Amino acid sequence: MDYDIVVIGGGPAGLSFACSMAGLSLNVLLVEKSPLKSVSKPKPDGREIALTHHSRKILIKLGVWALIDEAKVSPLKEAKVFDGDSDSLLNFDAKKSAIEALGYLVPNHLIRAALFERVSQAENVTILNEIIVDGVSTSNKGAEVSLSNGRTIKSKLVVAADSRFSEIRRKMGIPSIMKDFSKVMITTRMSHEKAHNHIALECFNYGHTLALLPLNGKLSSVVLTVPTDRSDEILDLDEEKFNEMASDGFGGKLGQMKQIGDRYSYPLVGVYAQKFISTRFALIGDAAVGMHPVTAHGFNLGLRGQDLLSLSISRALNNGQDIGANVVLKEFERKQINLSRLMYFGTNGIVSLFTNDDASIKQVRKLVLKFANRFPPVKSLITQHLTESKKSNLIPF
Repeated sequence: MDYDIVVIGGGPAGLSFACSMAGLSLNVLLVEKSPLKSVSKPKPDGREIALTHHSRKILIKLGVWALIDEAKVSPLKEAKVFDGDSDSLLNFDAKKSAIEALGYLVPNHLIRAALFERVSQAENVTILNEIIVDGVSTSNKGAEVSLSNGRTIKSKLVVAADSRFSEIRRKMGIPSIMKDFSKVMITTRMSHEKAHNHIALECFNYGHTLALLPLNGKLSSVVLTVPTDRSDEILDLDEEKFNEMASDGFGGKLGQMKQIGDRYSYPLVGVYAQKFISTRFALIGDAAVGMHPVTAHGFNLGLRGQDLLSLSISRALNNGQDIGANVVLKEFERKQINLSRLMYFGTNGIVSLFTNDDASIKQVRKLVLKFANRFPPVKSLITQHLTESKKSNLIPF
């Protein structure tokens, strides 16, 4: 074998998995189609990742957390959810949950840079940039990966982490359930007159959703979700009108707001692979499950998924088993299903409930918000799930 494992895709999930393999007695090849500079020094992309407590622990274990500038990490102390122009409010408070923070906001590009730095320190991981994987073939005896430079790599296991629109998943004949939300997420950074006190805001307004993610200082990331046919209109607004729209959208709670960064847009499409493994093959990250961002679990789920796979491989290695054996991959798949299925379809249900402007649905979500906010056990379970601060026996993920 040329390598024990070939990882396809150098995004957060692929890099995280390569970090998990660092130091093991395995030779790992990571193949990424982008140039080295875009992976080693990624540019800001407008996305702030809300890391859960569990994700932070994984990054600490991988030696990645220490590589992120602490001054750029913003603790999330409180989160408030509003429904349209009503007073329906669901409030999550770290103090009331006896935790330091609900989560930690970190710019996506800084996490990616830290992951790459850690991978580059690993002597058993080789990175190939500007190379496309043309094909993958597997059998009980091993796997072969055909590269665009003419090489064919033999390995024991292939791990695909090449986005929710994974070409490798398709080529391996693994079908997926895709949900096009017909919405576009627009993000930018904005300064504001009043302090946010590290409180996140989520406003499910009729026709669009507006969210505020508090960064350090009087600075926040503003996320606007609109129907696809309105996205160009918002992206083309001049800064004065955009500033006014944001200030009014949050009801003046933060005073005058001013855009200080570029606007970025991302179409919202959910993906759930109908299986996560094949012969000597596994899916992780968005290639396995691509989440809607409303519950902020996309990155966290990808990080936990690769952790599950790495733990299965480590156990197999310690027990003298073949790391690409079906029994090893089945263990990973079972745990990944338990982790992701309810989370994915539950999130899609939340999206349907909170973005449907039908009068009867509006009444239902008002009742849901009031019930959840006034019934402490329910709110406590939701908080535990969203923050992953402790494991609940009632929620199986």
